[in-house]
Amino acid sequence: MLSSGPVRGRPSACGKMVGMSSAPDCTVRSATTGSATTGSAMTGPATIRRATADDIPATLAMKLAAWRETYADQRPAAFFARAEAAREQEIDWWRRGLEAGAELWIALDDAGRVLGCAGVGTAREDDADARVGRELQMLYVLAGAHGTGLGGRLMDAALGAHPALVWVLERNPRAHAFFRKHGFVPDGRIEALADDWAGLREVRLVRRIAAPAVRRAPAQPGDTAQPGSTAQTGEAQPGDTAQPGSGRG
Repeated sequence: MLSSGPVRGRPSACGKMVGMSSAPDCTVRSATTGSATTGSAMTGPATIRRATADDIPATLAMKLAAWRETYADQRPAAFFARAEAAREQEIDWWRRGLEAGAELWIALDDAGRVLGCAGVGTAREDDADARVGRELQMLYVLAGAHGTGLGGRLMDAALGAHPALVWVLERNPRAHAFFRKHGFVPDGRIEALADDWAGLREVRLVRRIAAPAVRRAPAQPGDTAQPGSTAQTGEAQPGDTAQPGSGRG
């Protein structure tokens, strides 16, 4: 799973909800409802678009599936059980975030299943020393879509080529390699996580110049993402982290 990570040193909403808070990533997760299938492969071109309130249940199901793919060897079964139990509460929170102006991008396969998601918000005050204005708060892509260029397309839709920062779990080599390819480098800041993520650490990666050109699979028909779009954000929620995923959320 491509994803950014949990929220540093404080409760993380399974990925911070863009527009409301850094969440309780990457990794990620339409009017389509239905759950994500862990490990399912892409069967056709993916469509990238802005999420609506109706997309939230399927997006959260996808995010939890991505968490299981990425963190099963780092978190106990009880961790995922708690995340599942909090699903309804989180759905309500994310919907309120969208109503408040949050921006969330999702990728759908030809059957309408959510394969990934991404969100960007204003960098928080405690990241002022990074000297960039934006944070990639969430980026999740299911394992079945790895190697297709979908993670890069989602990040482009949410962030464009702007300078930005992202927090990634220290033990997530796939995420580190992904972000390095897109111009992000460690700036020396590392923080311990708390609560459900206790025992793990996050590394801050920063991209200070425009994103480098990256070769990836060509855009597919139906891809409606507009590079350079930005998300608004509020306070981060527990567990919200992007993961290659990437960002926290």
